[in-house]
Amino acid sequence: MSKLVVMSYRLIAAGRRGSRRVPANYSLAAWDSQKLARWAVAVATVCASIGCHQSREDAHAREVATRVRTEFLHAWTNYEKYAWGHDALKPLSKTPHDWYGQSLLMTPVDALDTLLLMKLDEEAAKAKELILKDLSFDRDVYVKNFEITIRLLGGLLSSYQLTNDKRLLDLAEDLGNRLLPVFNSPTGLPYVDVNLRTGQVRDAKTNPAETGTLLLEFGTLSKLTGKSIYYEKAKRALMETFKRRSAIGLVGSTIDVETGAWVDADSHISGGIDSYYEYLWKCWLLFGDKDCQEMWQASISAVNKYLADEVRGELWYGHADMNTGRLTASQYGALDAFFPALLAHSGDVARARRLQDSSFKMWNMHEIEPEIIDYKTMQIVYNGYHLRPEIVESTYYLHHFTHDPQYRKMGEKIFDDFVKYCRVDSGYAALQDVVTKEKRDEMESFVLAETFKYFYLLFASPDTLDFDKVVFNTEAHPLRRTD
Repeated sequence: MSKLVVMSYRLIAAGRRGSRRVPANYSLAAWDSQKLARWAVAVATVCASIGCHQSREDAHAREVATRVRTEFLHAWTNYEKYAWGHDALKPLSKTPHDWYGQSLLMTPVDALDTLLLMKLDEEAAKAKELILKDLSFDRDVYVKNFEITIRLLGGLLSSYQLTNDKRLLDLAEDLGNRLLPVFNSPTGLPYVDVNLRTGQVRDAKTNPAETGTLLLEFGTLSKLTGKSIYYEKAKRALMETFKRRSAIGLVGSTIDVETGAWVDADSHISGGIDSYYEYLWKCWLLFGDKDCQEMWQASISAVNKYLADEVRGELWYGHADMNTGRLTASQYGALDAFFPALLAHSGDVARARRLQDSSFKMWNMHEIEPEIIDYKTMQIVYNGYHLRPEIVESTYYLHHFTHDPQYRKMGEKIFDDFVKYCRVDSGYAALQDVVTKEKRDEMESFVLAETFKYFYLLFASPDTLDFDKVVFNTEAHPLRRTD
């Protein structure tokens, strides 16, 4: 006990202006009992103050986590009630929606790992049973490779790693095999759509997000099955995208997978490109692939040089011509708000903080973020809100890396607004207009896979999920490294 008091005294003395440091060879006998008692009281007071403050913060965070879990259950149970066995719930009409006219169980697969992380064991067991009983990919339908990969393949792989139920991995492998034909283009860049039964492909006009956001899922499938083909195909697609960057290091918005030529030279970090950059960094983290590390380093320097924009002393990211670097539009939106998370994850916390402040300013314009704004005029360009997770994701990452309590306060404000304006009797509804708060009959699976998950992880106990042992795919499915 006496050693603890002396050590604590050293800390207090070192932190007080003008105080003398305690010598390393300090002898406890040199102090009389009264002085020692006074220091003990001071130490106890300081420690109690810090401890109480921290415990209050943690207790409040757990309360918010419980609220998030309750609201997630509100969305989930209404999906169960009105859309069970279908891809998604339309919460205003209380009707189911299937993407392709027949269900691929989008919401159950997408939400299963959230159910598991929230320890909603009964609901998770029921969802898993439905998936194992009813999910079949032997369907004569054309599906969007990108969305099916990040939502279904990613969801199955993550849930397999959380449960060790090999039947989930078997489903993932079957799906992976059915998606492989998308890579059969002259360039190795994937087509947009593939027929799950016939393997026929279509739509050669695509974008960097759809060509470059596949390696985490396909690579994990390779690691878990021991079959290298998935990794090889997805990595080639990523590298072929990177190879076609401009002389100044930027990529465009639209590319033809058959010719490899750019169709649109608009460069940005928003939808259509966003997760391409995300996966360059994350495939290095998850697989230790040095090619990805080198591609990331070359890409992020170009992004920061040409797309970053200072306005009113604030940091934003706009649009530029991929060949000249000339800024062409001052647009930023809900999808761009993922970028602070990526910056923080890759070590640029200072820039991440500044950009997060801009995202939060956008959110607070109407207490719900618009899909797109013009950050120079702060006028809305597109007034919808699709219950997107990106700003919550960045708040979670910044809190993880800085432990700054402001990010939990920020997250609570975002969550309160989210509940206030988007909660309806039968779940959560997107907004047609963030100004009027008119609702839209839409609750996509990513609300349960991402938005609620990031809210929950921001406030839940850190041992809910070991952040440093997983890499989230772009649909918030945590994937563990597998050598």
